[in-house]
Amino acid sequence: MDLDASMRKSLDATQRTFNTIRTGRANPSLLDKLSVEYYGADTPLKSLATLSIPDSQTIQIQPFDTSSMALIEKAIAMSDLGLTPNNDGKVIRINIPPLTEDRRKELCKLAAKYAEEGKVALRNVRRDAIDKVKKQEKDGELSEDQSRDEQDKVQKLTDKYIAELEKLLAEKEADILKV
Repeated sequence: MDLDASMRKSLDATQRTFNTIRTGRANPSLLDKLSVEYYGADTPLKSLATLSIPDSQTIQIQPFDTSSMALIEKAIAMSDLGLTPNNDGKVIRINIPPLTEDRRKELCKLAAKYAEEGKVALRNVRRDAIDKVKKQEKDGELSEDQSRDEQDKVQKLTDKYIAELEKLLAEKEADILKV
């Protein structure tokens, strides 16, 4: 069913967005949205370097091309992540400082905002599906009862995915607030 697939995609997109929110631990997915201006084109950091986690507070970036090191460093420094890269000539290390209580609360609000955007995406999928069912009813392809049943199915599926999204949000908030 394409409706189920569309809702799954919306949920997965929200999950990926959640992964870009910093928690107290180092995680390479923090840098997923980071692009580096490399030879005139915005290139994802993953395409330019190997990301690794040597310990729980450090992200290590090993560029494939050492000439891109300064560009990667600049992209990290200019990003809204609030992280400072350290370059030793071969690798770039990013130390992840512990989060303050205020910063944790801000990140929880950000996670809630992303969750709300995910819910809006799910509701848009629901609206499109219900419009399609109503059009089929209007065109005589479905009876009124069949139309109502289909709309109920769409609503139940939407409720299921919104509940999953709420669960993901609760997990992310617990992860952020964990000291």
